[in-house]
Amino acid sequence: MTKSDHRRSGLPEHIQVAVLALAACVFFAGLSATVKHLSGELHGFVIVFWRNLFGFVFMIPWLWRHGFDRLKTGRIGAYLFRSSISVISMMCGFTALGYMPIANATSLSFTAPLFATILAVLLLKEKVRLRRWSATLIGFAGAMIVLQPGAHGGIGPGGIGVGEMLAIGGAFLTAMGTIIVKTLSRSESSQAIVTYMVLLSTPLAFIPAAFYWAWPSADAWPFVVALGFFGTSGHLCWTRAFAIADASAVVPYDYSRLIFTTGIGLILFGEQPDHWFWVGSAVIIGAGLYIAQREAVLRRRHATQAMATQASADSAQPGLATEIVPDRKES
Repeated sequence: MTKSDHRRSGLPEHIQVAVLALAACVFFAGLSATVKHLSGELHGFVIVFWRNLFGFVFMIPWLWRHGFDRLKTGRIGAYLFRSSISVISMMCGFTALGYMPIANATSLSFTAPLFATILAVLLLKEKVRLRRWSATLIGFAGAMIVLQPGAHGGIGPGGIGVGEMLAIGGAFLTAMGTIIVKTLSRSESSQAIVTYMVLLSTPLAFIPAAFYWAWPSADAWPFVVALGFFGTSGHLCWTRAFAIADASAVVPYDYSRLIFTTGIGLILFGEQPDHWFWVGSAVIIGAGLYIAQREAVLRRRHATQAMATQASADSAQPGLATEIVPDRKES
């Protein structure tokens, strides 16, 4: 969908962004609920395979429409690494849902931008100043409030359970995937990045799933197919929202997933979050919003500086000024 398509829809762009982003969050919340439901019957690794397989099936119309013309690349190794990271991240996140409340898993997934800030410094050599570092540390403090180390039993340091460790690990790997996409986007098209992700993830996901293989029961098959529908629909809505507006306008809507998953957890699974969950989630979300806002400001500042530099370079070229300023002798 091009920007002209969005203009022809008749809705203001901010309304389109809101509808698409919120729809994506509803689909992602539905995906989490489906994973949690299936986790009582299938291992998380097997669920990851089915999610990728049926996600690929639902992506076929999109792939057919956009074609495979731009898939020539010399960076297949980077694509394999990015897809592997994505699959392992899903393995962590999906398995975590079998151990912990769906709302808590969602809240901890919001630590991904915090990890991304750290990884951007270490791997991309980006400059992060005091305010973003402060927001990152505050965000991790919010994660500790949600986790409440030592407040409950379980395997792991300080009494943090397996589910919590998997959720944090999945968030870290999600951040790693974001960094890899940033490096790929310097030379690869967004279409190629999406297509390779879809094509490579399914065979990669089958490898660990084979060690825990079990076929779904007849009653589970509709939910297995729904994995692909929810995942692909959410991904396409999210991508289209980013095609209309800057990330700073889209990312805040992602936190609505917490509302949807909390409602689903309460209604379908009888999960009632405590007050520390809400306090910690508010801290994480506040830190994430601040980081997104600062990154947007810095992007605009860099773009303005680049334009000013280009304008200065152009004005310094001999003959360019005579093309812009009319000849006064003719007036």
